Amino acid sequence: MLALVVLLSGLFTVEQQTAAVVERFGKFRRVAGPGLNLKVPFIERVAGRINLRVQQLDVTVETKTKDNVFVHIIVAVQYMVLGEKIYDAFYRLDQPTVQITAYVFDVVRARVPKMELDDVFERKDEVAIAVKEELSGEMDTFGYIIVQALVTDIDPDKKVKESMNEINAAKRLREAAQERGEADKILKVKAAEAEAESKALQGRGIADQRRAIIDGLRESVDQFAQSISGTTPESIMQLVLMTQHYDTVKEIGASSRANTIFVPYSPGGMSDLAAQMREALISANAASLPPSVDDQSQ
Repeated sequence: MLALVVLLSGLFTVEQQTAAVVERFGKFRRVAGPGLNLKVPFIERVAGRINLRVQQLDVTVETKTKDNVFVHIIVAVQYMVLGEKIYDAFYRLDQPTVQITAYVFDVVRARVPKMELDDVFERKDEVAIAVKEELSGEMDTFGYIIVQALVTDIDPDKKVKESMNEINAAKRLREAAQERGEADKILKVKAAEAEAESKALQGRGIADQRRAIIDGLRESVDQFAQSISGTTPESIMQLVLMTQHYDTVKEIGASSRANTIFVPYSPGGMSDLAAQMREALISANAASLPPSVDDQSQ
């Protein structure tokens, strides 16, 4: 019975991805792998266990940049123990996390002060690579392999972040103002072009309208003179204008919302209007006649 108890006391288990260091009288004896293992009771003991999984250590480093801005940089170091170097990992380092932290501080504080704040954000991968290279060379001798080093966060001082946000906001507002100015410029140019085209079309329309009126009046005078002998163009024009005058007055009176007035409004004013129309007809006729022989000789 006693022998069974002693035998059972010598049994121990080791979990997967874990190694147990067995010592005999305080001296390293062997490394026990995962599963059920046996040690000599009262002579051998399990001195410790080593985790063979990939582990991560987050190191927060406070440093300053080349432009004198203090920042907190978080570096995530992923590391693991090499299976063939369990002895070195267990006996040569008492606290591996402290050793890794010291190297991270050394590398970050040697690199970042040579960069400006904007460069730190843009070149954070360079810092991570430098940390990994430095740690890989040093920790390999202690049985550790550095899987990866990542700069996971760069946190400047609160006032610096507020200033950076204000600069960025001002830049965005300036760009927005420039875009609005360009848009307003385009609208005004297009409006001016549309107005110019409208004025040109309106001018051509008015010219065509007046030309049609003159042609119509000339045709009316010619027809009236052919129907009634002894009439002069002046008297016919006064009759036509008088007729149109009263037709216009009739149309204005028929509308309840008319806003047209004649200044001056008197039948005697028709003589001035007739004189103006007569001069216009004479000028139009003169312009439509072919040049004389004398003019051609000149």
